[in-house]
Amino acid sequence: MLPKDPEMLLSYINTKLRDLYPSLAALCDDMALPEEEIAASLAEAGYRYDEGTNRFVPIR
Repeated sequence: MLPKDPEMLLSYINTKLRDLYPSLAALCDDMALPEEEIAASLAEAGYRYDEGTNRFVPIR
């Protein structure tokens, strides 16, 4: 189960991306998670996925 709190979700997803997965798509595919929902939840909290660094970063 994913954390509901946006900051906890950010930490959880970024840790998984850093340690285990080469991309958000790979993480979501492997864990059967809805990529669009994760991206939308984190966008609402002010973050976007950056493919170059393979992590969610603040929207600027």
